[in-house]
Amino acid sequence: MRASDRPGRTTPPRPLDVESLFPTLAAHRRTATRLHPRPGTPGPHDSHVGGPLLWPADEPWPVCTTPHRRAPGPEPLPLVALAQLHARDVPDLPAGPDGCDLLQVFWCPFDAHGPTGYGMYTHLRWRRAAEVREPAAERPAPGAVGFDGYLPEPCLLHPEQITEYPYIELLTGELGAAVEEWEDAQEEAAYEAGEEAQEEEEEEAAEDGGEPWLPTYQCDLSVAPGWKVGGHAAWNLTGPGTMDCEACGCPMELLLTVATNEWHVDTRSWIPLEDGPRNPTGVVVGNHGKLNVFACPRDPSHPHGFSVQ
Repeated sequence: MRASDRPGRTTPPRPLDVESLFPTLAAHRRTATRLHPRPGTPGPHDSHVGGPLLWPADEPWPVCTTPHRRAPGPEPLPLVALAQLHARDVPDLPAGPDGCDLLQVFWCPFDAHGPTGYGMYTHLRWRRAAEVREPAAERPAPGAVGFDGYLPEPCLLHPEQITEYPYIELLTGELGAAVEEWEDAQEEAAYEAGEEAQEEEEEEAAEDGGEPWLPTYQCDLSVAPGWKVGGHAAWNLTGPGTMDCEACGCPMELLLTVATNEWHVDTRSWIPLEDGPRNPTGVVVGNHGKLNVFACPRDPSHPHGFSVQ
């Protein structure tokens, strides 16, 4: 069953029309596809998280050759199949090298990589789905894992295309100043409302019994939380950084976000109308954050970029 044939997930309308507040934001508008993973039983022909891949039986499985102190047995270590995305299901998935229409994502189940020796290792493989004539019946298992958060629960996807705007700290000039001024005013108004509610002992001021809620650009009007393809990247951990292609120097664009949580306390306005599990995949990235994967828009065969936020 294609993703489009399954019951969908619907992001609620944004609480404010941000382009009516800041018309020049229209020039920065991008679409993104929220993947909405939900527990299921995916097959090799599905787009999914944590399911069997459409992998040729005669093609070697990708491995990690980095030594892993806690991994018994010989190296190399088979990578964990994290996700599989078909272009037919995900509107914002760009074409891969030579017109490939299937993206397969792997990672190593140990933090033992990079300059610090404690980083992640993620591997992407593009292919043409129609060329896989004899799919592999089984997928190799790593035998040991350094962290259970690297083992995804099988999930089917319910893709939904939405509109996003840049992370607030990437807005510059008059637009950036105007948005930050409005953001500060919203936060101050929410604080004052909370003070007033406390004085009046109004326990129903907010849905969760906390402070009254007012939408903000950062949490409600710009970048969606959760697993998604395309759109804008959030930089909540490190602050905005540059992500340029190491092969040609071109500014890279966000390809995929792998998220620990589908929503947070301050992003509840993004919870789909149908349901709202926080961590349906069981995946944990870093300190319960997200992994942003970037691709070169000039040449999709160039190396991908990665940032943990």
